[in-house]
Order: sequence, then structure tokens, then C-alpha cells
Amino acid sequence: MITEYITKNWALILVLLGYTVSLISTVFLDKKTIMRMYALIIEVMILSILVYAEFYMADHNDHKLARTVLIAIRYSTTPFLIAQIIITIIKKQRWYVFIPAIVLTLIDFISIPTGIVVSIGDDGKMQRGPLGLLPYIVVGLYCAFLVFLMIKHSKKQSTERVPIIFFCFAFFSGIIMPFLIGSDYSQLFCATIAISMFVYYVFLILQVTKKDPLTGLLNRQAYYSDTSNEPEEITALVSIDMNGLKKINDNEGHIAGDKAISTLANCFLRAVKRKQSVYRIGGDEFVIICRKVPEKDVIELTKRIHRLVAETPYSCSVGYGYSSDGKKSIDELLSESDENMYAEKQQYYKNMVT
Repeated sequence: MITEYITKNWALILVLLGYTVSLISTVFLDKKTIMRMYALIIEVMILSILVYAEFYMADHNDHKLARTVLIAIRYSTTPFLIAQIIITIIKKQRWYVFIPAIVLTLIDFISIPTGIVVSIGDDGKMQRGPLGLLPYIVVGLYCAFLVFLMIKHSKKQSTERVPIIFFCFAFFSGIIMPFLIGSDYSQLFCATIAISMFVYYVFLILQVTKKDPLTGLLNRQAYYSDTSNEPEEITALVSIDMNGLKKINDNEGHIAGDKAISTLANCFLRAVKRKQSVYRIGGDEFVIICRKVPEKDVIELTKRIHRLVAETPYSCSVGYGYSSDGKKSIDELLSESDENMYAEKQQYYKNMVT
């Protein structure tokens, strides 16, 4: 029985082992997140054992009561897993995200003697009760909530759309596939969850290396990488520099300076639209890359930045370099945008004096 379990779940075991080894060696994630990921690994492993035991009993057409209990556990565990993934990915979520899963668990276990969700017929086949679709509905709502939260908490960078699309496909397949290929998909669900978690972990690590830890913006390394990727498509660079950061740091401390930088970064994220990406390339230096964007849109972007920043206690200087035909090099665009930005900064300090 053990040998058969290992054979049927070898791919799942390898994924979970690889995931565990990666977590052991990672230095990019906080301890709480890592511990939650370890818990998910253990839970998925236990669930796979229970699912195997359930199907083993089904193949031998015995232990109907035990099968019913295992089905109740399987139906109850899936929303708990997704709720825990939500807690792990979206750290601001609280314990009450588990409430629907707890309610479903109570209904699933009430179903053991009553059959309101599922029961085992005399022929050994599983039969859905009047609430037979409830576990799928709850899982679907959790999946939709997870995707909603990922979109809400994303930085609206194009690279962040990848895991959202992947999670949509992976998790919603868990709702649709059982109706397409039957209950046998339940044996693949653990592998689906494990692969989804591991892919997200890899994506998260890659994003950490490309993101500025203070602001969540793309960092200098990402800027160099992206400007070398199809540079002919880059029609504009927008240079932004904060005004008065040194004064804030000297008078109010570096924590206040960090708050100012983060506030401005949020303004820039709100200002950008499609084909526009924001990077923090220095202490108070930012660049926006615009790909295949007309000059009028770049001008509108600079106006939005000034308008949004004006709503804060801070200020910044903005300049842009533009190439209508894409023939200007990145260095030429950056030199032009910096020159225009410094001209605006000089005027800002001149006005401060007068």
C-alpha cells in the first residue's frame, strides 16, 4: 500500500521536497511567511495521504463509513488550504477569512450521518446530496477572493499579472475539472495545489530580487534589464527626483525620509498607465519607462504626477526625454530627461528663495 502511494504520488512528493529545500535555503522571506509555507507543505502531504486512502477503499468497495469521513475531510480541507494561502500571500488578512471554511466543515461532518452533502450508495459509488455542490461553491468563492486580493494588492506592474493569471487557471481548474473528468481529478488536486504554491514561491523570489524593498517599485537592476530588452520600443524616459529629502532626513530623521519616499512612490504608481513602468534607481531618484507611448501621453503622465504629489506634503521635479522614432539610445533619452528634470528642480529652489 505504501509503495503504491509513493508510486502514484511521486511527482507530488518531489515537488514538496523541492519546495522544502528551497525554503530552507531562502534568505529573502520573513520567518512567519516561511513557517506558513512549511505548514502548507505538511497539510498538502497529509491531504494526499487521506485522498489516497479514500480511493484505495473505493477500489476495494469497503469501509463505507471511513470513506464518508475521508470525503468530509477532503471537502473541508480544500477551502482551509486556500484560506491559508490567502493568509500567507496577503499578510494583512485576519483569522476571520477561515469562517466560511469552518462553516463548511460543520456541514460536511453533519453530512456523515445525514448525507446532505455526500453519501456512499450500496453499490459503493459516491452520491451527492441536496448540498452536494456546496463544497465547490465555497472553493470557487475562495478562489475568486484570492484572485481579487492579488489584484488589489499588486503594484500594477505588468510582471505581476503572470501569477494572477496562473492562479486563476490552477485554482479554478480544481472546480471545473471534477465535472469534466470525474472524481478521479481529486487525486490530482494535491499536485495542483503543490505546483501552484511552488510556482508562486519561485515567482516571489524572482520578484524580490527585482523590487525595491522600501517602495515595492522595480529596482535599479530591473531598470538595466528592462532597458536592454527591446530598447527600440522605448519611446520615452521620465526622470523624477524628490525635492528636499536631505532637509527631511536632517530635521525629522531617516524614518520620516523613508515615509516621504514611499508616499511619492505610491503617487507614481497611481499616475502610470499601460506600457509605463516605475523604477527606483537611487535614494530619491525614480525613472518611468514608457514603451510605444505618444508624447501627449507622456506629458499627461507628468501632469498626473505633479497633481498627485501636490496632494501630499512633499514635492518632486519631473523631466522627460522623448524619441518619436525610437532611434535615440537609452543614454540619450536619460540624459535629456535628467536635463529637463534638473532644470525644473533649479526653478523649484529658485522659487523657494524668492
